[in-house]
Amino acid sequence: MFDSVLIANRGEIACRIIRTLRRLGIRSVVTYADADADARHVREADAALWVRSYLDVDDVVGAAVRAGAGAVHPGYGFLAENPDLARACAEHGIVFVGPPPDAIAAMGDKIRAKRTVAAAGVPVVPGRDEAGLSDDELAAAAMEVGLNAGAAVLLKPSAGGGGKGMRRVEDPGELRDAIAASRREALGAFGDDTLLVERYIDSPRHIEIQVFADAHGDVVHLGERECSLQRRHQKIVEEAPSPLLGTGPEGERIRAAMGASAVAAAKAVGYVGAGTVEYIVSADRPDEYFFMEMNTRLQVEHPVTELAVAIGDRPGLDLVELQLRVAAGEPLPFGQDAVAFAGHAVEARVYAEDPARGFLPTGGRVLLLAEPAGPGVRVDSGLVEGTVVGGSYDPMLAKVIAAGPDRATALRRLDRALASYTLLGVGTNVAFLRSLLTDPDVVAGRLDTGLVERRPAEPAEEIPEDVLAAAALERMLALEVPDPGPWDVPDGWRVGRSAWTTWRIAGREVRIRGRAADAEVSVDGAEPVRVAARRHGADLIVDYAGDRTRFVCARDGDVCRLGRDGRVWSLQETEPLAARATETTASAGAVRSPMPGTVAAVKAADGDEVVAGQPLVIVEAMKMEHTVTAPVDGLVSGLTVQPGAQVALDEVLAVVTPKGDS
Repeated sequence: MFDSVLIANRGEIACRIIRTLRRLGIRSVVTYADADADARHVREADAALWVRSYLDVDDVVGAAVRAGAGAVHPGYGFLAENPDLARACAEHGIVFVGPPPDAIAAMGDKIRAKRTVAAAGVPVVPGRDEAGLSDDELAAAAMEVGLNAGAAVLLKPSAGGGGKGMRRVEDPGELRDAIAASRREALGAFGDDTLLVERYIDSPRHIEIQVFADAHGDVVHLGERECSLQRRHQKIVEEAPSPLLGTGPEGERIRAAMGASAVAAAKAVGYVGAGTVEYIVSADRPDEYFFMEMNTRLQVEHPVTELAVAIGDRPGLDLVELQLRVAAGEPLPFGQDAVAFAGHAVEARVYAEDPARGFLPTGGRVLLLAEPAGPGVRVDSGLVEGTVVGGSYDPMLAKVIAAGPDRATALRRLDRALASYTLLGVGTNVAFLRSLLTDPDVVAGRLDTGLVERRPAEPAEEIPEDVLAAAALERMLALEVPDPGPWDVPDGWRVGRSAWTTWRIAGREVRIRGRAADAEVSVDGAEPVRVAARRHGADLIVDYAGDRTRFVCARDGDVCRLGRDGRVWSLQETEPLAARATETTASAGAVRSPMPGTVAAVKAADGDEVVAGQPLVIVEAMKMEHTVTAPVDGLVSGLTVQPGAQVALDEVLAVVTPKGDS
């Protein structure tokens, strides 16, 4: 076994690998870029070395040489599927914890991968996969595959994965723009804008098989994972085993056939290490499945396999440990007959995004963090309090995983774990995840890759009155002093009774009278309600109309952040005059950035006459593009941003003045 291992990754991935290295007594070394100088993985590793970029092969290998590392673990993402890193490691006598470079190259190129596995007898999705297709040739291929007959097609980058650059097209009139957008995203994410086109399979299930191969020719599979709950081709919730297959005889037959197909795909390229073969599976006919791609690395969702699979009479796996042992030349310590499911596990990905804004990326500084624990619950996270979440990297912050003897138990445990997950300072999708887990189709296991997209959009929730009252009480507690004299009372005083104090919170009028321990609150002029509040550490305990609620609470300037049951409110206090000024600006046709990020392209200029819905600026954050459009017909003014500029959430990018008002 190795004395030290360099982890060529960051965040929760690096922290997950450090955990195994520490248990095995192996020295952990990490790399870090400028933005991560104080990140959790840097704090937890035994050593940390600066690199210009996580994507710089020379920097990463140079760091491994300087650290005296015997091996490099690429994690997942970044360089994990880059054969150049594997080759560079070999040139410097360092073991790459992953497959051989030729296997990475064969499966990393989707065009070559489809041809390779098809030759091994693995079924593939119908499509056109010639390399180097021009825009005209891609358009013609899309029509041939079925777009001309009304069938949707899928544009996919040949390099990379994670859904980046993928576009579903069902209208021939949108094809050219979709090709351009796919190429742009693919080039930015993977440095390669080669595209292929496939027939889009309606309402499929996304099921993947975990495979493991050693250097002695043995290959096994570790069962399947269901990854059908996705949004924009990005996985949200994963589980093992798949509820489509279950544990009955027919499901076991299909599982064995898919597993054998995945093993054949791995053997076709001389695979070594952990890999995942992904399939599109018919929701109505689970025995009809097509190869999508092979990820030549550990997957984000590997914990559900670790928690749900048993080897013989030993439940639980550590796939990172198994990777290290195989990379060190050890044979697989078990055969296929020893692998079986011994329970169920479900994972939910916590993203920095705002469901009420169409899941646009968020950001900020982690003010308060409390991660859940308990029977069957695990959290893989790269966060600590003080972490700054920016727009440079993927929006996934953490994973909450729950296991149980059956699916129903695992789902219940996951819901309760998410209810106690506390993160203040960065907007997340935790409340959305809880809502998704209670969807009747999810509970019943009736899943497909379009289910999340078909659900109604998350509405902008009206802030409950007890939450507004809690924010006002928190401010009162901060201003109060013990045993105040008449000049120390925050709300002033008058003979015989306290005066009302008015707060403008999140655009609502909140009036409060009395001390926080015994007060009255009126929201938007409603009848006063008896309230009381006290602090207990980070908790704010509020009695509202006889009901007691425990909030987690953190203040950042004039923003009070409150959380309960997985839901978080960021409540800004505004002076009345400032509030009116903001409302006036909003009505003037101001075009604002919907997320913090980088300007990827500018589609208009000052003085242009535009129509409602016309693209003005494309903003990119966390590897996702969003097109900002004109809100009304009119003339553009104040558009000063340039490609590459950094913009903040709600920053004014331009103003569109209706022609009648100009």
